[in-house]
Amino acid sequence: MNINDAKTQIKNAMTAYFTKDKYGNYVIPIHKQRPVFLMGPPGIGKTAIMEQIASEMGVGLLSYSMTHHTRQSALGLPFIEHKVYQGQEFDISEYTMSEIIASVYELMENTGVKEGILFLDEINCVSETLTPIMLQFLQYKVFGRHQVPEGWIVVTAGNPPEYNNSVREFDIVTWDRLKRVDCEPDFEVWKEYAYKTGVHPSVLTYLEVRPSDFYKIESTVDGKTFVTARGWDDLSQMIILYEQNGIDVDEMLVRQYVQNPKIAKSFAVYYDLFNKYRSDYQVDAILAGNPPAEVMQRAKEAKFDERLSLVGLITDAANREMKEVVNRDAMIKNLMQSIKTFKIESASGTPTDVLASIITAKETELKNGKKASTLSSDAAAILIDEIDELTAKMHLIAGQEDATEAFKIVKQAFDETVKRAKLSAKAVKQKLSNMFIFCEEAFGEGQELFLIVNELTASYYGTMFISRYGCEEYFKHNKSLIVYDKEKEIDKIFEDKKDYDIDL
Repeated sequence: MNINDAKTQIKNAMTAYFTKDKYGNYVIPIHKQRPVFLMGPPGIGKTAIMEQIASEMGVGLLSYSMTHHTRQSALGLPFIEHKVYQGQEFDISEYTMSEIIASVYELMENTGVKEGILFLDEINCVSETLTPIMLQFLQYKVFGRHQVPEGWIVVTAGNPPEYNNSVREFDIVTWDRLKRVDCEPDFEVWKEYAYKTGVHPSVLTYLEVRPSDFYKIESTVDGKTFVTARGWDDLSQMIILYEQNGIDVDEMLVRQYVQNPKIAKSFAVYYDLFNKYRSDYQVDAILAGNPPAEVMQRAKEAKFDERLSLVGLITDAANREMKEVVNRDAMIKNLMQSIKTFKIESASGTPTDVLASIITAKETELKNGKKASTLSSDAAAILIDEIDELTAKMHLIAGQEDATEAFKIVKQAFDETVKRAKLSAKAVKQKLSNMFIFCEEAFGEGQELFLIVNELTASYYGTMFISRYGCEEYFKHNKSLIVYDKEKEIDKIFEDKKDYDIDL
């Protein structure tokens, strides 16, 4: 299965394990819960999906690589305890609490999170001295005498032996204690993640043309060469930061992440060509609806590879614009709830004190969410923006003791925020239309329009933006090109768009 299917399987298992009976007890007690074992090649995103699951389900996450642990750190340090049994004295060995179990309790204490995931990576690479302890842990969720707290689900991961010389083959006894989920690399699934996280368009368009270069591990006379999803993701981040800082991206950089000489050279050549297209084509002018005549003419005469790069440039720019709108809308929805709380609570308290307490609560939520990994990077950014908005409104009501007047001031500022957001969304919707108008003239009803619609449909932000604000050109081409079933998902969200309405 692909990593997305694996994610669904893990979420389903967690939903079952978190189920309680009418007395508040977990239906499947912790010692009966089979740990999930996520088996897959290196660098396909096993750790990344655990972060996504924790964020989406609102539970804590603690991650450990078991290759870094010794018997003492996993089990605890031994010490001698003096005890008396039936009148006879004995010295017995006991153990301090495991570093891993202690970390779970510490996270619960510091953040208030009561349920979570204990993620143990590379579990099939533990040392020989640790193997018996891990076997006991997989069965009973116990290190030494200390058990994983109720509400914490154990998920483990590892690589197949052909990818890692340190792997120890599990026997049937061990496998019979695990819920095994096997996953394989899949470019189309990774692409959805790539759009959401803002992977550099040069990487995406390159892999669209050469999907076989997405994941490859080969044995050569000089040793193993490889390229993984993690490598492309990390390279993308470095390209973005190099460009921001005016540093040249060259083959030497690419080779540090894409450790296959042939593919690294191929991408480095493509990146230079991609930059030339970025310089020649004026994407901002295209989205603004006034592309120069020479740009239009060049697009009409371009070969397919160049057209594909242009489509990547345009859709990437549009996706970044839609992301800003979608995240701003989410922030405004949260802000609206905070202001409603302010209206209610300021009736019986000093307005500035009430708003200050709301801001403090939001700051605590941000701090704890980061510690417990319950917030995605987007959710954290949205929360930071909300705190900034609330802080700005705090300055507006400084010295105002009348609750009614304070609310009017805050409500007026909120309405201005909403007005700016709506104008921004309207402008982005027009840019989306301009993108289609340009492509219709440049490419006619060719394959490029199919690609654009397909990319917007695959994009999380494209789906969310179009579901709320619509795009006539998108729906026209979607129906004529018969793009896959995600259109139904967009239509469903579009029907329910009143859920997004912002009103106090």
